[in-house]
Amino acid sequence: MSQLTEALARLDLVEPTLCAFHEVYRTFTPVDPSLPLAGLPIAVKRGERRSHRSSLVALGCVPIGLTTTPDGSTPWQTWGRNSRGVTRNPWNLDRTPGGSSAGSAVAVAAGIVPLATGVDGAGSIRIPAAWCGVLGLKTTSSERAAVGVFTRDPELLAIYTGTSEVSSPTAVWSADLGFAEVDDEQAEIAWRAAAPLRPQPVEIALPDPAEDWFAGRCGPNPVLDELFETADLLLTPTTPGPPHGHDGPGDRINTSLTWAFNLSGHPAISIPAGFDSEGLPVGLQAVARHGREADLIAAARAVLASDRVF
Repeated sequence: MSQLTEALARLDLVEPTLCAFHEVYRTFTPVDPSLPLAGLPIAVKRGERRSHRSSLVALGCVPIGLTTTPDGSTPWQTWGRNSRGVTRNPWNLDRTPGGSSAGSAVAVAAGIVPLATGVDGAGSIRIPAAWCGVLGLKTTSSERAAVGVFTRDPELLAIYTGTSEVSSPTAVWSADLGFAEVDDEQAEIAWRAAAPLRPQPVEIALPDPAEDWFAGRCGPNPVLDELFETADLLLTPTTPGPPHGHDGPGDRINTSLTWAFNLSGHPAISIPAGFDSEGLPVGLQAVARHGREADLIAAARAVLASDRVF
C-alpha cells in the first residue's frame, strides 16, 4: 500500500470524528522519485500562501487536502471548523486542538500525514502543536504572520528548512517571560522536558506585547536582542494552560507566550513535553536568533531523544 493510499485510508477512518479537513483530494499527479520527499502525503492549511505549498510540492510532497481553520467567529482563533462541526483534539474529543492551524495539527497528531503546513500569526502553529502533541515550527519572518509546518519527525524539519547543520545550542529558561500568568503544571512539565538542553533560568522582563500587537508594531526587541547575545535559545512553556473546551477560551489569552516572537520575527518551535494530570499534551517552546532554525531542530532532536517525553 502506497503512502498516499495509507493516508487516505487513515483519513477516512478518523475524519468523521475529528473534522480536520475542508476538502480532500483523491487523484494525484505522478512525482519524480528522485525528489527528497517524493510521494510524501501532506495536508495544507486552507487559505495559506500558494508559494509555501509550491515549495513543498517541489520537494516531492503530495497534498491530500485542505485543513480546517476558524470560521471567523471563534475568539482568539483557538479552534477549527468545517461543515460537519468543530475540529476535535485527538487526545480528548471534548477539547480544542488549538488554532488557527487546527486541522493541520490534528492531521499530523492523528497519524493521517507525516507533515502539514500552517501559518503562525500569533502562535497559530505553536499552540495547536502543543495541544496536539506534535512539533510545530514557525520560521523567521519580517512579517507578523510566518509560514511553518507540523510533524513528529525533526528530520523532516531539516529537509523542509534545507538545514544540514548539526548544532549544540546553549539555552536559557523563563516560565512566564516576566508578565504572563502560567499554570504551574504547564511550567513544571515544560521545564522537565527541557533538561537535555541544560537551560539556565534567567530573570527576563519582556514587556507584555498586547499593546504593540493591537497597534500593529513589529520590529526589534531590545530585551531579546540582549538575551541572544549570550544564549542560542530561549525556552518557555508554549501555552499558559491546557486546551479549553469547545465553548471557548473565556478570558484567557492563550497567545501570551507566543505572540511576542511574531512581532520580533524570531523563529520558534513547540516541542512535545509530555502530558498533564488530565492526559493532555503540553508543549515546550524554543525561540532562536533570526535565521537559526538549525538550533530549533537541534532542540527538538535533543528533547525527543530523551525518555522523559512521548
